[in-house]
Amino acid sequence: MDITLVVMAAGMGSRFGGLKQAEPVTDDGKGILDFTCYDAQKAGFNKVVFIVREDMKEDFKSLIGNRIAKRIPVEYVIQDTSILPSGRKKPFGTGHAILCARNAVKGPFAIVNADDYYGSNAFKDLYRHLENAKEGDYAMVAYELKNTVSENGTVSRGVCKVNNGYLEDVEEVLKIDKDGNCNYQGQDTKLPLDTPVSMNLWGFTSNLFDTLDKGMKEFLKKADLMKDEYLIPRVVGDLIDNNEVKVKVYLTKDKWSGITYREDLPGLKEAIKGYIEQGLYEGL
Repeated sequence: MDITLVVMAAGMGSRFGGLKQAEPVTDDGKGILDFTCYDAQKAGFNKVVFIVREDMKEDFKSLIGNRIAKRIPVEYVIQDTSILPSGRKKPFGTGHAILCARNAVKGPFAIVNADDYYGSNAFKDLYRHLENAKEGDYAMVAYELKNTVSENGTVSRGVCKVNNGYLEDVEEVLKIDKDGNCNYQGQDTKLPLDTPVSMNLWGFTSNLFDTLDKGMKEFLKKADLMKDEYLIPRVVGDLIDNNEVKVKVYLTKDKWSGITYREDLPGLKEAIKGYIEQGLYEGL
């Protein structure tokens, strides 16, 4: 069965300053995506689709994509920015990005952020799920909040409500600090550090594209197109509310690593170095 990894790589990287997807994390120049794609391929995924912007495609290919294409088939999809209103530069969000990959994905698929390191266990869980998934039988990997925060600033996370192993709701919460302090549901609060959060690591069946197409048309009619985003957590949340899908949650104790801020880079490099020394990336 063809199971595809879809990588959302069209983000601006404004807080980091530059094309952070290409930032080397090893002495020999490898980046996060080398490890993400290695983990996915080892789990069973047999194709990678990179969602990029037109203005970054060639740089992305030369700095990252051409190297990964030596190991696994790669395809590129452009997140269309021609539909943006005048004055807006940021794309319309993750829901729109995934919709742009419709013609490149022919079966079950997982999505990931380009600038997040997820660990190998997450891809194993998603692949096993997607192997036998029926239409609308979705999945996500949730991390404990304490394993996803940054020492160098606040983060945004999808705070999850889970019941009997299935997702009930996910709400995007902004400006969470390393101790869990944030504004959640209109109140200043401190989230428990074992709160399950989404890092945009989802498993979907192909029927999601029809939902995204319909929802994107409604978004363009009703949203404030200068600032609103069409985000996949909200799309999934609405489907759950309407009893249209089930989302199995795979909780992991693994530590997320990423480069939200440039100051995160040394810690990420140290983590990757440790994984390599443990023998997790032989042959990479």
